[in-house]
Amino acid sequence: MEFYRSSVDQEKYVIATYDMESAVSLSDAAWNVAIGQSVGNPNVRNAWETDELFERNSCIILGDKSYLETIKNGQVKIAFPVINTDWDSDGVSHLLCQLMGGQMDIDSILRCRLIDIKLPQCVEDKFLGPRHGISGMRTFTGQFNKPLFGSIIKPKIGISPDQLLDMTKQLVDGGVDFIKEDEILSNPSFCSLEDRVDLISNYINNCGRNVVYSFCINSDPHVICDRAKFVSDNGGNGIHINVWCGLGAYNSVRKMHLDNLNIHFQKSGDKVFTDKSHRFGIDWDVICDLAGLIGVDTIHSGMWGGYKSDDEDDLRKNLSILRNRNVVPALSCGMNADLVAPIRERFGCDWMANVGGAIHGDKDGTTVGARKIRDAIEIGDSC
Repeated sequence: MEFYRSSVDQEKYVIATYDMESAVSLSDAAWNVAIGQSVGNPNVRNAWETDELFERNSCIILGDKSYLETIKNGQVKIAFPVINTDWDSDGVSHLLCQLMGGQMDIDSILRCRLIDIKLPQCVEDKFLGPRHGISGMRTFTGQFNKPLFGSIIKPKIGISPDQLLDMTKQLVDGGVDFIKEDEILSNPSFCSLEDRVDLISNYINNCGRNVVYSFCINSDPHVICDRAKFVSDNGGNGIHINVWCGLGAYNSVRKMHLDNLNIHFQKSGDKVFTDKSHRFGIDWDVICDLAGLIGVDTIHSGMWGGYKSDDEDDLRKNLSILRNRNVVPALSCGMNADLVAPIRERFGCDWMANVGGAIHGDKDGTTVGARKIRDAIEIGDSC
């Protein structure tokens, strides 16, 4: 199969453009993304990976291999097969998992920013787009040929429903077209969503003007769609969802066909993953602590000695945090039988070896490959 091509059938692929930097070459970085985010381990092949499978499911690198081998940074286009995704149900969440996933675990990739996505029409057709948008809001509010007027509830939190109503009245009287509750106000006991939706919506729907009011419904996936329906069923015409609820939240609500609702995307917090300087971020230890808090049983903690190899002190600290939460740390990204003993010597026994390439890529097949890991675990000293 030819993994480097000048073009592909754009109806069969999602084309992602990356700004990348590699310690090896741009070709190496592109290969790690293309194979690692489709078929499997970038550098270990196994008997399960048939030519037919590669032809059907592997990503394609759009560019000249010989040129990419001579440079270490720049833009790369990768074509992701449409067939790898169930677009009716996997949605944007799984798309992002493919586009910005396992390449972050490869030390040789020094920078990887997703800067453009081109979706084929067959994929575009699986998403609904805005129900109202600019044209709908202009028609609803009667505001044409000028900027729309939006406002935000302040203070962000701490007021009662009655105070919220009073503030809303004043904003409407001031001529706003759009009111947004801030992202900190979701469902506090002193101003619950249940208490404020009927109160505010009743006023908005009878105030004599057409105003969009977006209720903040930030919550976890099992709740957010219920909250959207509650707002819709009780006279509301807008909802506010913060980016931290996940892009899939917007898609899920839109597919509920609650046609009276305007959906507001609140970006507060986005620089954690969008800032070009990478000055913003969340410490991995914090994420791991939160993961234990919310109930995960196992987590990919990191790796030592593989194609990803974390600083020993950093990894030791991370393992301690997870163990304190009773979470199993899984070590992966180049794990093999030879690494089991040195990792045990450095970090003890409370971790899980997660192995892919070294098992399936074993010359004697998957079963033998697995037994080698099992043996390496069994022959070590007990802890």
